[in-house]
Amino acid sequence: MATLQTIRTKAGLLVAIVIGFSLAAFVLGDLISGGTSVFQRNQMEVGVIDGESIQYPEFQKQVEELGEVFKQNYQTTQLDDNAWSQVREQAWQTNIRDIVMGATYEELGIEISADELFDMLQGANPHQIVQQIFSNPETGQFDRASVVRFLKSLETSVRPEDRVQWLNIEQQIVDERTQSKYTSMVAKGMYVTSEEAQTSANAGNKTVNFDYINLAHSTITDDQVTVTDKDLKAYYNANQDEYKLEQSRRIEYITYTVSPSDADYKDAEEWINEIKADFEKAEDNIQFVSSNSDVSFENVWNTKENLPENIGTWVYDEKAEVNAVFGSYANGDAFTLAKLHKSEMMPDSVEARHILLTVATQAELLAAQTFADSLKTMIEGGADFAKLARENSTDQGSAINGGDLGWFQRNQMVKPFEEAAFSNTTDSVTIVGTQFGIHLIQTTKRGKLTPQVQVAYLTRNVISSSKTYQDIYAKASKFAGENRTQEQFDAAVAEEKLTKRVANVGENERQIVGLENARPMIRAAYDAEAGDVLQTTQESPIFELGDNFVVAVLVQAIEEGVAPFEDVRARVELAVTKEKKAEFLVAKVNTALSGKSDLAAVAAELNAEVQNASNINFSSFSIPGIGLEPAVIGTVSTSGVDKMSTPIAGNNGVFVVVVTSENEGAGANVAAEQNRLAQTTGYRVTSQAFNAHRNSVEIEDNRANFY
Repeated sequence: MATLQTIRTKAGLLVAIVIGFSLAAFVLGDLISGGTSVFQRNQMEVGVIDGESIQYPEFQKQVEELGEVFKQNYQTTQLDDNAWSQVREQAWQTNIRDIVMGATYEELGIEISADELFDMLQGANPHQIVQQIFSNPETGQFDRASVVRFLKSLETSVRPEDRVQWLNIEQQIVDERTQSKYTSMVAKGMYVTSEEAQTSANAGNKTVNFDYINLAHSTITDDQVTVTDKDLKAYYNANQDEYKLEQSRRIEYITYTVSPSDADYKDAEEWINEIKADFEKAEDNIQFVSSNSDVSFENVWNTKENLPENIGTWVYDEKAEVNAVFGSYANGDAFTLAKLHKSEMMPDSVEARHILLTVATQAELLAAQTFADSLKTMIEGGADFAKLARENSTDQGSAINGGDLGWFQRNQMVKPFEEAAFSNTTDSVTIVGTQFGIHLIQTTKRGKLTPQVQVAYLTRNVISSSKTYQDIYAKASKFAGENRTQEQFDAAVAEEKLTKRVANVGENERQIVGLENARPMIRAAYDAEAGDVLQTTQESPIFELGDNFVVAVLVQAIEEGVAPFEDVRARVELAVTKEKKAEFLVAKVNTALSGKSDLAAVAAELNAEVQNASNINFSSFSIPGIGLEPAVIGTVSTSGVDKMSTPIAGNNGVFVVVVTSENEGAGANVAAEQNRLAQTTGYRVTSQAFNAHRNSVEIEDNRANFY
């Protein structure tokens, strides 16, 4: 029914879910190696959230159910690897939210009653998702009767998968409303005082102009400051948050790309030349192309300008005859024959209008065809096409204009629609079906007649032969067989002048730039020790990833935590050197400031230049000509006019500032600012409240062991 089609097309955008799947057989095949121990809970544990174990069978069931919903929302029967990865991520995040927040909701008594759910689905206050799904396409108004009819049909006249999809939407509505209740409750406890609002409003309105001296860190050479190991260790110990690491693996690898050899090009060229005579004699060009070409026949009409230059010259300048064959010729990684299939004088454009009847089921299709026939009879009998379009067409964009689509050229509409519009005589009506529904098309005007052609292309792609594949595999196999350690790997790469690539990957990542389906290699990296050449599940050192054979070595295994001091020593030294230079400059400026009240005099002693900045307020992000300097902005916003500051250690140097003038701006609207701050706080609650709960529990993610 039409409602289900609406759900499929709208729900994917309205319901905030992103979803995925993985085959159980693959994972279970990996696990069945430990006898009966495979059934122990820890070996089937996808993760642990706040002490609650997530077992693989239950998690996989969730993934599969979400995958089916995804397929229905996007009207597809297959999901690619990236989509399944997203589904698994959504299932995992749903588990986290349910477990982390479930106890909180229960403790606070937050729930959705049956009466409240009824009200959200078909009562006086329908949820926005329900409103949009069941809105009248002509008026845009919510149609409560449609909701009631649909809900009554759930148990009798819809497919099981459609029922599952609707129940999923219901659950999303319940989850969203539950979360909304909680965040609303927290937000109401986040009060903004009038004093806070007054301070914020004043800071936003007040701007300052100021003069300043800037002594950049770069004016001090490294040998002018002394940095000891004690200094480095002290800084490292005091700032360990700056050196936290996520778990990762550093892989170095080489690729042997499978690409066609000269012999493969020669074979493809010989094949295309051998079939040319048969192509010339073929009576059914489309069937011949469909049976023999690596590229399907394109049912398009072209002028000279739309054709490749060599084909356009052959057809239009050399006056090729219908069924003549051009070529063969090289066309990228292919060889092609071109046969002139048709040549006619046709309009270069048409003006047309249409009535669209959308359908979702076979029954609706039959009804729409019958209705379209009756509309056609009425139009041919003199009925007003524009009036019928306004009353019946589901294409609201053109219906308002009586179905008028204006002028359009070839290849701008879907093919059945285009063929009908360009084949019609003026004012004739044709009924055609497309993926959008049933169309009644009337061509109202035809453009200038021009010569147009259809060309049938017979293409032979150059592909790597079995011999080429085997030859390249043999090279990869030789390298892998002779180099079993990192030292041997590195030495062989240098000796053979190979290109070594590097990838840093997390445990749950699935992609490495430039490689297809890299997940097997990433999983292998987490099963290896640093210095090991990675092995496939078949204990081979060669990974076949797309068109590449890959040999890789694990260079470094980085565990979660604070990076060892020696690993970040260079970063620490840069930071400490910067601090030491700032201390040096602060001392230098303090000496220059002694006994002086004029910024120009201080600048002269420091051999510096007095510069100025204008219209800076407390909310400014940066200072023109200086950059991001929050310490300077904070100082000038609060220091007062004509007061010389003490030295300010900033991001890029040491500053001395003098505010030359202040502009208080218009009178502050404290009430409006208080309301703005309250709204901002409310927005932050949505994410921060959940994150506070999430960060308070321990989460162990073992999905990488299964997917």
